Amino acid sequence: MKKRGQVTIFIIVGIILVGIISLFFLIRSGVIPGIGEKPEENPNIFLESCIEDKVKEGIEKISIQGGYIENPLHKKFKLEDENLPVDISYLCYNQNDDLFCVNQEPMLIRHLEDEIKNYISDDVVDCFDKLTSSLINRGYGVDVNYRDFEVELMEKKVVIEIDAELILTKADETSTQEDFKIIIPSRFYDLALVVQEIINKEATICDFNNYDMLHYPELNINKYRTMDSSIIYNIEHRESGEEFRFAVRGCVTGPGFGFEFS
Repeated sequence: MKKRGQVTIFIIVGIILVGIISLFFLIRSGVIPGIGEKPEENPNIFLESCIEDKVKEGIEKISIQGGYIENPLHKKFKLEDENLPVDISYLCYNQNDDLFCVNQEPMLIRHLEDEIKNYISDDVVDCFDKLTSSLINRGYGVDVNYRDFEVELMEKKVVIEIDAELILTKADETSTQEDFKIIIPSRFYDLALVVQEIINKEATICDFNNYDMLHYPELNINKYRTMDSSIIYNIEHRESGEEFRFAVRGCVTGPGFGFEFS
């Protein structure tokens, strides 16, 4: 009887845990509203829910295309298990043989922040408009002063700071909310730091070798040489699965090998 009682307790605890976990994911997905997630109570959560997917979409496109949404200086390439080639930007390039490649983005982190900002710009404005509309529908008088926003890449995250002010009025009470901050988990910054090191090595000693790769056990770093002696680097974060792919051409001494698509 004692053992049966213990089993029953474990079953009840298990059911409670499953219920809590299910409730968490329902709240997270927006199927049911989260506690304290009314727009006037926590506008940051409202904005994060609205813009997060677009930010992740932008990061994925930018990182798989060598740090650009569009760039005329690129190489078409695909891995063997992929269906279509991708335009991969050269981050270090020299069209002349036997010469070091030239770093195309000395301020890579700043460039990547600008690329993300350009990609999500319209969506940030749209999400802020949705926040305003939601507040008005809840009976608030809303005075909006939207100025701009900035994107900052940081360790393990992307931070979006919106320079705006909301003045809310309801039942003769007025409150002001401003300087909104959205934080989205990502390893994009961590990958970009390694990309910078690889570019610097390629531009100075023409190589980023297996010994260098050992300094990054959290990453899978692969190199592919194409028929025109370009090198495609593919860097993958083992834990998150995020990738950064870019092209290099310099110090060409002979024909290469690999997969090439014109």
